[in-house]
Amino acid sequence: MSLLAWRRPASLLAVMALAAPSAFAATCGESPAHEAFDVQGLKSELMVTALSCNAQDRYNAFVGKFRPNLLAEEDRLQGYFRTTYGKNAKKEHDDYITQLANVQSEGGLRAGTIFCMQRVAMFDEVNALESNADLAHYAEAKDIVQPASYETCEAKPVSGSARHRASAQSSHGRHRTRA
Repeated sequence: MSLLAWRRPASLLAVMALAAPSAFAATCGESPAHEAFDVQGLKSELMVTALSCNAQDRYNAFVGKFRPNLLAEEDRLQGYFRTTYGKNAKKEHDDYITQLANVQSEGGLRAGTIFCMQRVAMFDEVNALESNADLAHYAEAKDIVQPASYETCEAKPVSGSARHRASAQSSHGRHRTRA
């Protein structure tokens, strides 16, 4: 087969590969759980920073400023876990919160003394935010490390062994996992 004959199929495959993520995104759409995971990740990152860098007052100011939004996002996150895990929702949610804090603390330990210099500035950044929408956009832009990848598309809940199999498979959520 000539080189020219290979070009067309190769070009077609390249276009399909580039189009696949956008095709998935179009069918997936945005879910309230995306924002909830982003905001929870940011809140946890700020908590770890506060505890590691003696900035508890700054963390408390952040929580005070955004309390209604943080509570609303926590409700959304709980809804995600209820829908996804059913009767195991509380355990899965608690495990997620624990793993989130652990993976973020590990990142701080790996960064060493530079961690506080890098992270404390986040308090100035969130303090400058003016609205709940600003907080959600900021949380999404920070691309906070998550302990696992969660599928946050609107989907029908699975039951029984199907749920177990689904949780064992890798998901297509956009949340970054630890390395």
